[in-house]
Amino acid sequence: MTLPSHAEIVIVGGGIAGCSTAYHLAKLGKTDVLLLEQGRLTSGTTWHAAGLVGQMRPNRSMTQMSKYGIELYATLEAETGLATGWKQCGSVNVAKTPERMQMLRKQLAMARAFGVECHEITPAEIARRVPVLRTDDLQGGLWLPGDGKANPADLCMSLAKGARNRGVKIMEGVEVTGVTQARGRVTGVVTAQGTVSCDVVINCGGQWSRQFGRLAGVNVPLFSAEHFYIVTERIAGVTPDMPVVRDPDGLIYYKEEVGGLVMGGFELEAKPWQVDPIPSTFQFELLGEDWDQFEPLMTNAIHRTPCLETAQVKMLLNGPESFTPDGNFILGEAPELGNYFVCAGFNSAGIANSGGAGRLIAEWVAAGEPASDVWEVDIRRFAPFTGNRRALAERTGETLGLHYAMRWPRQELRTVRPLRTSPLYDLLKDKGAEFGSKNGWERVNYFRPETPSAAHTLGTPGWLPWMIEEQRATREAVALYDQTSFSKLLLQGRDALHVLQRLCGNEMDVPVGRMVYTPMLNARGGIESDLTVTRLAEDQFHIVTGSAQATRDADWIRRHIVADQHAVLTDVSALTCVLSVMGPKARELLARVSPDDLSPAGLKFSWTKEIDLGHARVRAARMSYVGGPGFELYVPVEMTRHVYLALMAAGQDLGLRDAGYYALDALRIEQGRRAWGAELGPDETPWQAGLGFSVKLDKPGGFIGHDALVASQHLPLRKKLVSVVLGDATRYAWGGETVLLAGEPVGELSSVGWSPLAGACVALGYVRGDAARVPHEGTAAEILLWGERVPVTLHDQWPARVAA
Repeated sequence: MTLPSHAEIVIVGGGIAGCSTAYHLAKLGKTDVLLLEQGRLTSGTTWHAAGLVGQMRPNRSMTQMSKYGIELYATLEAETGLATGWKQCGSVNVAKTPERMQMLRKQLAMARAFGVECHEITPAEIARRVPVLRTDDLQGGLWLPGDGKANPADLCMSLAKGARNRGVKIMEGVEVTGVTQARGRVTGVVTAQGTVSCDVVINCGGQWSRQFGRLAGVNVPLFSAEHFYIVTERIAGVTPDMPVVRDPDGLIYYKEEVGGLVMGGFELEAKPWQVDPIPSTFQFELLGEDWDQFEPLMTNAIHRTPCLETAQVKMLLNGPESFTPDGNFILGEAPELGNYFVCAGFNSAGIANSGGAGRLIAEWVAAGEPASDVWEVDIRRFAPFTGNRRALAERTGETLGLHYAMRWPRQELRTVRPLRTSPLYDLLKDKGAEFGSKNGWERVNYFRPETPSAAHTLGTPGWLPWMIEEQRATREAVALYDQTSFSKLLLQGRDALHVLQRLCGNEMDVPVGRMVYTPMLNARGGIESDLTVTRLAEDQFHIVTGSAQATRDADWIRRHIVADQHAVLTDVSALTCVLSVMGPKARELLARVSPDDLSPAGLKFSWTKEIDLGHARVRAARMSYVGGPGFELYVPVEMTRHVYLALMAAGQDLGLRDAGYYALDALRIEQGRRAWGAELGPDETPWQAGLGFSVKLDKPGGFIGHDALVASQHLPLRKKLVSVVLGDATRYAWGGETVLLAGEPVGELSSVGWSPLAGACVALGYVRGDAARVPHEGTAAEILLWGERVPVTLHDQWPARVAA
């Protein structure tokens, strides 16, 4: 085949992700597609993948994606005539520890809520399904009959044939060495055989995706690690219908292959593959055996399957796989370059996820935006600094092992920290701050006294008493929160107001100094982000958004500034710190360090003004995310230490206390304040989230999402946000728990925190179906907490709120 001079869409990479993307584009009618593979199809990592295929993912939308993949694999052979090796043998997940069994019971509740068939089984039932397993030390397990396995190479070839049958061109032995661009958009690709002009490039390069992305200035933060499994000869008792087995406490998995076992796993301390760049000639190749690295997994496997002690091992396969900094894959249009898409970083789960991911990225390319909420895998969750190769290598050594390791609630990653820090970092650390990390920022979770850090638990956390003291200061005296990690953007120019009016649901044409809370919506009426915007001048707006959202929100805003508009967006996050002074004595404290009038008459709620504070000049905003009285102070970075020390010196007799994000999050939940990524996202509308007050349907000129909101305004809700109050003060929930009404699952908790007003945990969460269409004023319900039913009440508007 001769290399064509043009194609509408060029896919780079002929593994399972690239072939799935090509297949789904063709099914959508996009047939002017050219797939280029530097070697042979499957020759990178697909050919040596283990081929396990499961349905369950952490949230509803990702689980639906995986369920679709299984449906596709089950029917593909009939469509293309090529075998895929798909076998619906089911899977068994086992638990050795009581805590792991609790986690499995939570997965069981989620599975049923998401429409995945799943059953809890006893050790005796596990032994019946998998006779070669030792079960005397197990607590139990889960049986998912819809799971299975596939032959990765055959599956990939079948997808490729399905794409070809619909008109896609696939060429092997063509290495793409560059991407051409003009005016911020893709124009073509460069190869040794010539240049191909195109409108869209999709990077499906697997472990080459990062170095290929760099050719176009696109950050694809992934790094390869050596990844191992053994293949045995035939073993008595291993039959073709044996389920896939996962033993996360042992960090291992099994599947049957030709009467023997494939056994691999995810060791806690992984071995990054320190080769950069990866040669394009690394095709159908493996790395050398490393039994020392594999020994912990082999030891655990011999314990769980004693037959391995005498089984003949054909080989220890060591094939590199790519991993991302947070363990989730990478999808979407790159913020650096228009019409450059990425579908990569599958963290050794490419076979399970590529069917659904290929459809998702194809729909994204065809429609211009994803059809559902994909934030957990969106490439825009990564800031540019995440491309640092040393950091990626160190983080990969940690994240590979977290696939099966016990993931405790609010457990933090350890590597590549601290990286981004407030000027107060060392001061707060010396005062007992325990830090978490978000988008690279070190943020105080809570302050502990002179005692060891609290141990991880599924029950009531050891840090709760310390956090309650921070909450008490916030409600009864005054507390100081360092919220420097807020993302801050500056939009300025002649057309800045026009841009915001089109993007934002609220009215943005407000007086200088006014602060506006507003959602930005997609065409479906879903919430792309929620922002706080301050008008600094007629043509200048200061935008504050979540710590994790700077790249995503900046990309959304920039791509909606049309060519003839004069508006410039700048990320100014590093220029300003945010100190939040919260509580009934907040104004008294500020009066001691500032001569300016900060009374309700001098500074109204949602207004800002510049004030003197100590020897500094800062912008004060009357605003409180935790409910009740409070101020946010926007302080130049170089003056932040001075302002903090001035506040602390002035507030000791007022009961001033440092406070962290655990207290802040719990208090905002108590007050019904939503958070993007938890209660808000592209699949939630203002009507569903109870944010109707933040959109102005009669705003002149309308806004993106206006028509969808008008159309749905008076329709019955499909889902609705409610407050949830636990009826048992001794039980501690964490989020994600299934909500039961009359014994049936109707939704999940999105956020949970301890409430001083309730004396128990309070949550926010969505109820669906009929439960969303009736009022709730204390409706009796239940949640499933680690498999146990706990009584709760549901409230459309929980009455215990603190006045501003």
